[in-house]
Amino acid sequence: MLGTLCSLITALTYVDAAITLTQMPPVKTVSAGQEAVLNCNIQRYDGNSVRWYKQVPGGVPQYVLSFWHSDSSLDFGTGFSSDRFNSKYSSNIEYEFIINKAETGDSALYFCQTWDDSAREAVSQ
Repeated sequence: MLGTLCSLITALTYVDAAITLTQMPPVKTVSAGQEAVLNCNIQRYDGNSVRWYKQVPGGVPQYVLSFWHSDSSLDFGTGFSSDRFNSKYSSNIEYEFIINKAETGDSALYFCQTWDDSAREAVSQ
């Protein structure tokens, strides 16, 4: 019985909890021409990129950009560029999404996403 219990404890130590993403602020209002900054905490860094998506009501999510912490590189989705969209990090789990010179058409739901190695799936907020 003790052998079984020790094996169970050892097995449980290798189970990772799934990543939970947290975005702040939940609602951000800026005037046209201002900078909008959204934050995303990814809880655990697995070495993967953080992606940002834009979704207008009733629409499908649009890929805006991917940010790689390891070399601070950016990859943009169609129609999005570094002129107005950027991402930075303050730690390996704290990321910012920046919209420069906000426009009326930028009004949407924005959410972050990363890959969870332990769960082998993408997780979003």
